[in-house]
Amino acid sequence: MKNLTMEDLSAFCNQYGFIFKGSEIYGGLANTWDYGPYGTRLKNNIKDAWRYYFIQNRDNSYELDSDILMNPTVWEASGHLAGFSDPLLDCKSCKTRHRADNLINEFTTEVNADSMTQEEMIHYIREKQIPCPKCGKSDFTDIRQFNLMFATNRGVTKESASTIYLRPENAQGEYVNFLNVLRSMRTRLPFGIGQIGKAFRNEITPGNFTFRTIEFEQMEYQTFCKKGEDEGLYEYFKDYGIGFFEFLGIQREHLRHHDHEKLAHYAKAACDIESLFPFGWGEINGTHNRTDFDLKRHEEYSGKVLEYFDEETKERYIPFIIESTYGLDRIVLALLFETLEEEELEKGDTRQVLKLPAFLAPIKINILPLIKKRHGEKALELYNCLKRKYMVSYDDAGTIGKRYRRGDVIGTPYAVTIDDDTLENGTVTIRQRDTMEQVKLPVLELEHYFSDKFTIHMS
Repeated sequence: MKNLTMEDLSAFCNQYGFIFKGSEIYGGLANTWDYGPYGTRLKNNIKDAWRYYFIQNRDNSYELDSDILMNPTVWEASGHLAGFSDPLLDCKSCKTRHRADNLINEFTTEVNADSMTQEEMIHYIREKQIPCPKCGKSDFTDIRQFNLMFATNRGVTKESASTIYLRPENAQGEYVNFLNVLRSMRTRLPFGIGQIGKAFRNEITPGNFTFRTIEFEQMEYQTFCKKGEDEGLYEYFKDYGIGFFEFLGIQREHLRHHDHEKLAHYAKAACDIESLFPFGWGEINGTHNRTDFDLKRHEEYSGKVLEYFDEETKERYIPFIIESTYGLDRIVLALLFETLEEEELEKGDTRQVLKLPAFLAPIKINILPLIKKRHGEKALELYNCLKRKYMVSYDDAGTIGKRYRRGDVIGTPYAVTIDDDTLENGTVTIRQRDTMEQVKLPVLELEHYFSDKFTIHMS
């Protein structure tokens, strides 16, 4: 929708049951959000689309569900305990804490803080007198590195407790299960492991609704391959990711690649896919060539051999990994911005409509009795029949026009109205959300009519 702000979308999501503020009756908890009935359905539909696109539609692709809590040594091997931190500084005036790189990148486009050292960042902030976003003064402490891992204790008493961590990413669960999947699936390189799950990062969040939160959900896909095939697969998954977002309904002109200038310790190459939000371009995917770093580290720290034996060449080697990670919460946000529209209708009327692809819509069909007393019984009969196969709603409150609008605003693709014709000759009126066109159809043909309307498939 034109000129839609993050605040507008937050209000929309709260009003219509997509996303609520976390722990709201207790005043909330900063940067936590609960998904409502429609938001939950939308997330699950995106997950199903990802599973289709990355698991079902690809050869040698397997899904995993690893535990959030892992042996603490995993995070030593991955480098998170030693190097997973943010460059933070405090405003001496108002005592707020900020990420140094964000302060610079939001202040100017002349330099990119991602490619600057800690010393270069603090020098630039002081030289340019970059103001505090809250109080406007420019009086900051030196930069300090803060580890982003959430730590907790495992044990029944304080004396016996040991420190474990909430995972900051899903990837390590896929890496430590590399041999298990290889063996149990009797597969060969290249093969992929995908996983959907929660991750946690104790980081400073800027307040852009659900764009950056301390608890979030990732859809990750790791491709294990032979060295030499890695560069081609890396380029392939950069484009495959763009295709996935277009498949979900995001326009190509609202997507772009952003190659990293400064690489993480494990990466040979890295690129984000960014979507256009009201605040500018924001990352919704990260694709990385992680080389053989992860498996070598886990082999070193675990003492287990993580080599692959190539039956054709009789070689033994540790595979390279191409990672493609998708932020589920950010994709929900991007899709809502992409598909929420306000349209002008005849006689000066307007409507809000969420033009999600039908396979992503939280509710597929809205069953509407024209007059509750006269048509309600038949409408409920049809509702109970269709709900066995689809997510269906029933609405008998208010005028038929208002009920159409309620369906439009939550993205319901079809409305089926039961009227006198239904009682007399067994026909119903089907209204399509986007065009608002209506067709008459016998009730007995409804199942065939809707049979392929909500199917996930690639063209």
